[in-house]
Amino acid sequence: MMLHTARSLRGMVTAPHHLASQAGLQVLRAGGSAIEAAVATAATLAVVYPHMTSIGGDGFWLICWPDGRVETIDACGGAAAAADLALYRRAGLTAVPWRGPLAANTVAGTVSGWALALERAKAERGGTLSLAQILGEAIGYAEEGVPMTAGGAAIAREKSAELKTVPGYASVFEPDGRPLVEGEILRNPALGVTLRELSSSGLSGFYEGVLAKRIAEDLATAGSPVSAADLAGHKAQLRDPLSVRVRNARLFNMAPPTQGVASLLILALFDRLKADEGESFAHIHGLIEATKQAFRYRDTHVGDPAYMCIEAQHVLDDPAALDAMTASIDPERAMPWPYPSQVGDTVWLGAADASGLSVSVIQSTYFEFGSGIVLPQTGIVWQNRGAGFRLAEDGWNALRPGRKPFHTLNPAAAKFDDGRVMVYGTMGGEGQPQTQAAVFSRYARYGMGLQTAVTAPRWLLGKTWGDESVTLKYEDRFASELIGYLGAAGHALERVAPFTSIMGHAGALVSHIDGVIEGASDPRSDGSVAAW
Repeated sequence: MMLHTARSLRGMVTAPHHLASQAGLQVLRAGGSAIEAAVATAATLAVVYPHMTSIGGDGFWLICWPDGRVETIDACGGAAAAADLALYRRAGLTAVPWRGPLAANTVAGTVSGWALALERAKAERGGTLSLAQILGEAIGYAEEGVPMTAGGAAIAREKSAELKTVPGYASVFEPDGRPLVEGEILRNPALGVTLRELSSSGLSGFYEGVLAKRIAEDLATAGSPVSAADLAGHKAQLRDPLSVRVRNARLFNMAPPTQGVASLLILALFDRLKADEGESFAHIHGLIEATKQAFRYRDTHVGDPAYMCIEAQHVLDDPAALDAMTASIDPERAMPWPYPSQVGDTVWLGAADASGLSVSVIQSTYFEFGSGIVLPQTGIVWQNRGAGFRLAEDGWNALRPGRKPFHTLNPAAAKFDDGRVMVYGTMGGEGQPQTQAAVFSRYARYGMGLQTAVTAPRWLLGKTWGDESVTLKYEDRFASELIGYLGAAGHALERVAPFTSIMGHAGALVSHIDGVIEGASDPRSDGSVAAW
């Protein structure tokens, strides 16, 4: 069991695959910044962890500069111009399918996020490394291959029936007519060529030029509505973060279309509750009930900011609104929870360097392997984030050409009054805000060691993977007395395995004012901390 927190002085990376962490560390050792290391880590994850992420997905960045500034990058793609209600009506559909060409209905923003992050690094720090250096490890793993992880093999096996007939999928992930098993070599040479081309001609090539033309051709052949014009029209956006004050710290997260406001609300509401002892009923019950209040707000208001009628920051700045939500929490009883949940599969990574620059990054294809489409000329797995759109004339997350879909992705950070800077996050869809709350509260409010806070048993209200569910799932490592109290309070409990991936793959880094960097990686993942 991972309990000891890693520490170093010169730089650190944490990611859910050890090879990705090492790729980021290699960039730090070569003189790169935390931003450059994060791009290297993210690119490597897109190769070695393809069930969770891809350059055919979306990404979000939260950057904590050494001088105290915090900024975010929204690298979320919008719906294709041809992705309208008529398209799905002609196909005889009443909902966007979860897999296949019509699920691949949004532009992939991840690479544009890398480009904007590197632009910011160059503007602020005079970036020193070439794209070939930053992407080199990812290129090598794509071309030469990487052993399949146990988690990746399990998901490939479980999802084979629904994915093997999707265009391009089987040629990469079932080359011998069956899913790859743990330890077999996963190769994607076409993706290696794509990354090599991006490294030589520039990241903008994903959206314009010869490479973009090949991407658009393959999407059209597969039957996706995403066109070359859609790719060319996409831009990542530099945006202000959301933030809220809690005891001894200010928390930061992503603005809509992400659920970042929900993550901040959970901790802001819990900060108002009396819960003096960690791992107590008051601690766990309080966070669960704060989650319900935050999710009700999220599901009512959050989507593409261009279509929202309120600003997400306003509720975080309104003590009366926060007090009213807190007053709705019964400290002894569970509120009924019939609300449907969101889903998604994702990676979170963090990087910190000796200058005090820290970054929190999350990128995703939505479901495991996204839409399932693998573009033959480029090896890109395309996301299905737009499968979450509603085929409705108006209302929450209704499909519109150009509209950004609601996102579960939300990288987090905290700046403590004593000068510490913490970046943290997790994969896990609906579980992301809940895991963030568990890790942060354990570390920041109750003084638990960083690695212990990540390793400790977690809970999940609703769903990340698997069947739709509204139960309160808990890992079978909690004290039986606590579980008894939660059941008596009315929580609909469901016991799950002690170290299950449905609780997410969390990670965290903390930079101290004396230069020490602490890091934690999740034993539920295939990851590690890589430090210098």
